[in-house]
Amino acid sequence: MTTDDDPRPQPPPDPDPADCCGGGCVRCIYDVHEDALERYARALAAWRERHPEATDG
Repeated sequence: MTTDDDPRPQPPPDPDPADCCGGGCVRCIYDVHEDALERYARALAAWRERHPEATDG
């Protein structure tokens, strides 16, 4: 499998500060972003196991 067939996962975009209403929401946009970062970290770790030859950069 090549990185062309299995591209490296990309991190989620940072939320725009204007997306947060500041109202103390139970599921704030920053909570959603944190969840996305955790999914990205797991996906990247799995990808690195499949592509040990890949380097950061």
